[in-house]
Amino acid sequence: MFILKAEGEFDSAHFLSGYDGKCSNIHGHRWKVVVEVQSETLQEEGPLQGMVVDFGDIKKDLKKIVDYYDHTLIYQKDTMRALTLECLVGDGFRLIEVDFRPTAECLAYHFYQLMNENPYEVKRVTVYETPTNCAVYER
Repeated sequence: MFILKAEGEFDSAHFLSGYDGKCSNIHGHRWKVVVEVQSETLQEEGPLQGMVVDFGDIKKDLKKIVDYYDHTLIYQKDTMRALTLECLVGDGFRLIEVDFRPTAECLAYHFYQLMNENPYEVKRVTVYETPTNCAVYER
């Protein structure tokens, strides 16, 4: 089995509504996302001969995702009052509403799904919330 890895990073804030601890407050992270792509075989001919896929394609697809989430507030739907959201948006803040609790685990699964829309086989996505804490989703 051949496995390729690509990494991307983004800065964003989140909070865990209903959590009993300091993560219930809005706080930020320097998230690191590691995507692993697998294949049993290598391309046999053409410009990609001897490769699984071009690293540049994986990096480009991952960059689209991390750039989208960079410098945003990621929040779970229905966890903020409408007036709060209206004020934040009115003041020019970029918010991303998700249908899941924005934990490292759920983000790993979410990014796995997004990367899996591409024409290669995603094996695993790892999301680092801190340099020493990460969550992994794999098939």
